[in-house]
Amino acid sequence: MNINEFIKKHYGSMTMREIARHCKVSDWYVRCRVKEFGLRPLVSDKIVDDIDSDIGSHKEKKEKRSTDTKYKELLERVEIQGKEINVLRDIKQNRDTFRIEPKKEGLDGQATAIWLASDWHVGEKVTFAQTNGINEYNPDISLARGTTYFQHALKLTNMFGKDVDIDTVVLALLGDFITGHLHLDAVENNYMAPVEEALYAKQIIASGIQFVLDNSKYKLVIPCASGNHGRTTKFSHFGSENGHSLEYFMYVSLRDQFAGNKRVEFIISEGAHTYVEVYDYPVRFLHGHDMKYGGGVGGLTVPVNKAIAQWDKARRAYLTCFGHFHQRFDGGNFLANGSMIGYNAFALSIKASAEAPAQQMCLIDRKRGKTVVAPILFT
Repeated sequence: MNINEFIKKHYGSMTMREIARHCKVSDWYVRCRVKEFGLRPLVSDKIVDDIDSDIGSHKEKKEKRSTDTKYKELLERVEIQGKEINVLRDIKQNRDTFRIEPKKEGLDGQATAIWLASDWHVGEKVTFAQTNGINEYNPDISLARGTTYFQHALKLTNMFGKDVDIDTVVLALLGDFITGHLHLDAVENNYMAPVEEALYAKQIIASGIQFVLDNSKYKLVIPCASGNHGRTTKFSHFGSENGHSLEYFMYVSLRDQFAGNKRVEFIISEGAHTYVEVYDYPVRFLHGHDMKYGGGVGGLTVPVNKAIAQWDKARRAYLTCFGHFHQRFDGGNFLANGSMIGYNAFALSIKASAEAPAQQMCLIDRKRGKTVVAPILFT
């Protein structure tokens, strides 16, 4: 018996779903045949049809809600993208910028360069073993670094001189060019005796001064300050410090050596401080050993600013420059110079920072005061 005959025979005793399962066909196929044969629907089949219809209707409504939700999200995205496109269009059409014209050729004002030189310790021995592999120093290295100091200082000044007129360099010799025998270990550790070391330092400085004269048109103003390492006494003699200083003797000897050169002027003060009027800006130069600093919180700034405040009561300075602490630092109203010797056994023993060898320079602009501050490096 085929499927159609089976439907005609058993419809009424079996529901359409039962017939479909028996004949292994779909409910839809049986329903179509029943309608085709004109058979009267059974109550149970009507219920099934209604349920199927409700399921289909629910499914359509669910799909419609899903479609509406997706459509709404799509509209929101389109709206956001439209706003972004409008913003980009506004940025493109209304650029909030202005044109910076190139500056006219020519020099902008006048300035004086200040080179700080201190704490070279040209005869001291520093080995990698003493400093845990950080630093090495000997007379050959001090000669090489001294040469580099003048080369790099002149190079920097020439570079700044492309935009501002510089005709004078203040070469501040701020002491401790020698280590001497201030500490007992230096007697056995130094490569040179104090007088030999002073002569060696003088040779390097004199050669540097001549190098600047031969390779530039700058005038040299050279304020001098004696360091604590150059003294021949155990303790400082504040009223007669220069009279016991090998560095003071070295400065006088340098002054005599360049006495006939009109481009060189030495300022060797009898006191601890030397003042140079750079335009309307008085600059104070000293070695720095009369300032006490124990490595407290705030670093150099606290003791230095206290000292400057007291000194300014007697004679005000726009800028104070000093060495001694082997720390290169710009304090605004003061410049602390680094060292040429770098990290040594003494620095290790007092837990000082391992600062790389460097010196300091700056520009004093005629109108603006202190502007550029730059390191003079040895590498």
